[in-house]
Amino acid sequence: MVIATIKEIKNNENRIALTPYGVKELVQAGFEVIVQETAGIGSGFSDSEYKECGAKMMRNPEDIVKVADILVKVKEPLPEEYNLLEQFKGKILFTYLHLSGVDKRLSKVLAVNNITAIAYETVEDVTGKLPLLAPMSEVAGVLAVQYGGEYLQRKYGGRGISLGKISGIPSARVVVVGGGYVGATAAKTAAGMGSRVKLFDISEKKCAELNKEMKEYLGPVLGENFEAIVPQGENFNDALKDANLLIGAVLVAGTKAPCVVSEEQIKSMKDGSVIVDVSIDQGGCIWGSRATSHSQPVFEIYNKIFCCIPNMPGQVSRQSTIALTTATLPYLKRIAGEGVEKMLRDSLATDGRFARGLNAYKGFITYENVAKDLGMMDNYKSVKELV
Repeated sequence: MVIATIKEIKNNENRIALTPYGVKELVQAGFEVIVQETAGIGSGFSDSEYKECGAKMMRNPEDIVKVADILVKVKEPLPEEYNLLEQFKGKILFTYLHLSGVDKRLSKVLAVNNITAIAYETVEDVTGKLPLLAPMSEVAGVLAVQYGGEYLQRKYGGRGISLGKISGIPSARVVVVGGGYVGATAAKTAAGMGSRVKLFDISEKKCAELNKEMKEYLGPVLGENFEAIVPQGENFNDALKDANLLIGAVLVAGTKAPCVVSEEQIKSMKDGSVIVDVSIDQGGCIWGSRATSHSQPVFEIYNKIFCCIPNMPGQVSRQSTIALTTATLPYLKRIAGEGVEKMLRDSLATDGRFARGLNAYKGFITYENVAKDLGMMDNYKSVKELV
């Protein structure tokens, strides 16, 4: 079984799907591992480190995919990489896919080339959580606050608004929408810096849990800066009007994100407010959001600054690569050792959690919400029908 990883080509995507340690673990387990030359440089890992851990280094990605059985990546293949998928027919792709948030061409290419596509973001554990999405979501939650602070400072010349409490400078009012990994981490980060944070989530249970958790984490003083609330009409509208920073962190696994902030609500926000939509991988959850990049991170609408970078963790690539490999490696070992068919059968015979990671298989889209979002239900079959 040959496992390979290639250099990511998305704008300023500096992560790589495997650390040298991950390569070593796979080689010791009896697998051949191929790494594209210089693919790890952006994360601080040299070709010599990969060689020392047993990797075979190759230069050309076309040559790599021809011999690989499993291709493990960080981000979804871009249109410039579709030719690689044509040379990867009938094999296994393991990466973040976010198919509902990208052009349907990728789903078609995966299906036409009979690729078994397993998406990090829809694999579930026994508790129903998303273990392969969680580490990057937590990184993105911290970065969302950092980006927000940076663009608030730029807009106000470094004097008008601060995320923290600085003498003579008012601290920011932050609204977070969504109480999952991204939202909770963003709220914790902003409140910990001294910002006044309101987090909105539709689950009363989640709000109660977060209020208790945050009070314990932040302590009696900073704890007063945080409140988790269920949106009920005017409480959400009023919070947006008062906000300096809005962070969108709504996730429905595998599905296009719902738009939870309207154009009128954006108009009502203060001029110079910053909007960071972390849900942009799944299409965005805030009106006006469109994907930006690390090289061109922001745009303005109605004098509001939008920052919607789909691969935020690529900016802290070494930490992100280590966290991602730690999460994905146990699954990768099993996929290579047991085979996908056995893992799917075992999953379906128990809780079906791993099977939910399968997005394309045997020429079909296998994640129903993806097929619905992309208008591809005519090319949908459930995993049960195919295994």
